[in-house]
Amino acid sequence: MFKFQVNGQMRIVGDVSPDTPLLWVLRDHLKFKGVKFGCGGGFCGACTVHLDGQPARACQLPLAAVAGHRITTIEGLSPDGSHPLQRAWVELDVPQCGYCQSGQLMSAAALLAQNPHPTDADIDAAMSGNICRCGTYGRIRRAIHHAAQISADATAKQGD
Repeated sequence: MFKFQVNGQMRIVGDVSPDTPLLWVLRDHLKFKGVKFGCGGGFCGACTVHLDGQPARACQLPLAAVAGHRITTIEGLSPDGSHPLQRAWVELDVPQCGYCQSGQLMSAAALLAQNPHPTDADIDAAMSGNICRCGTYGRIRRAIHHAAQISADATAKQGD
């Protein structure tokens, strides 16, 4: 049995091999369909989740490695889509086919959590492991800047 937290709730998974990738545990056993299978080798970033707040490739994480840790999926970013990144993604119409977008959002969320005012170079570096076959990189970069501004505006309003 493996016990870990997903999106703030404790989960216990049994009858699964310890080397089963977290991706399949999340999708097939816990029914979190936001995390996507892309390349299966950790190269494309479609399966990105947060492991204790850090971006991680769920296709490369064996279940045994996440026991006792906190996992956040796209479903846990915001239950109602109000996270600044989710708002920015919608406002700037970022997705094209959309397949890679949950992984893109999770990498962007980790970036903004560590660096609330990233430069283009910061964004390019943080997002370099996420591949979009539709080529929406420019819109993703603009959306990350927009989300940073949404967050800054919200913080300023709280200070008023």
